[in-house]
Amino acid sequence: MSDTIEGYLAELRTALAGADPALVQDAVYDAEEYLRAAVAESGGTPEAIASAIDAYGSPAEIAAAYRDTERTVIAALRRPVPVKSTNPFARFFGIVADPGAWGALFYMLLSLATGILYFTVAVTGLSLSAGLMVLIIGLPMALLFIAAVRAISLAEGRIVEGLLGQRMPRRPRIVGGPDGTIWERIKSWVTDYRTWTTMLYMVLMLPLGITYFTVIVTALSISVATFAAPIAQWVFNTPIVRINEWGYLIEPWGAPFFFAGGILGFFATMWLAKGVGYLHGLFAKVMLVGRFEGGAQ
Repeated sequence: MSDTIEGYLAELRTALAGADPALVQDAVYDAEEYLRAAVAESGGTPEAIASAIDAYGSPAEIAAAYRDTERTVIAALRRPVPVKSTNPFARFFGIVADPGAWGALFYMLLSLATGILYFTVAVTGLSLSAGLMVLIIGLPMALLFIAAVRAISLAEGRIVEGLLGQRMPRRPRIVGGPDGTIWERIKSWVTDYRTWTTMLYMVLMLPLGITYFTVIVTALSISVATFAAPIAQWVFNTPIVRINEWGYLIEPWGAPFFFAGGILGFFATMWLAKGVGYLHGLFAKVMLVGRFEGGAQ
């Protein structure tokens, strides 16, 4: 077992090879936070480092503990799974009992606001950082922007996990040891590819957010309008279906078809939201967390 914190963390990453990258990030953060705090209290000597590592446990033991805890937490937080039926009609209409579908629906509605916010922060931060880099204030501005990007990455991860059910980090990323100089930390932030993929994610969230919001609002509006058209015609006693200057009355025998179309459209919208939520969760995982392979993260 390594006698340095950096070596211990590398061994812990290796022991967690194949685990969810979000779990790896949480485990590495907890380990580094504990070890550095323990070493700081003991004076920072090599003996203090070795003692802190021994007290914390071997990388294999910690990896096993995190894997066991993760299974327990996932089991406790798992959303209720609707009872699956072999009847395709029952499965189709059973989507309304799926919490994941409702979470994805809400995420698509929320994505317009978050997309505008993320895009504004990314473009404004990059523009100010690049424009002021020739001045003494440029470096602090760039560091503040990178810190904001890292904070948004963690916050968006919590939203994605809560609404889309995709496991995301619950701890921030630690890039570069706090014992290094400020220049080493800046270099580690800049060379961390997840800093740049997070910025790209923030920029892409604007077109994605507009698309998600437009699609889901349009689909819901069409479903509601189709269902309500016969009712509105009866209430206002006027044709609701109009093409140019012509109005078309819905015959009584045609009203059930409008009701059925509106209901089917709503259930189809829920399935669409669930599918989009699943795909976006995978996209967010890749862009904000990355992949863990071997001993590198």
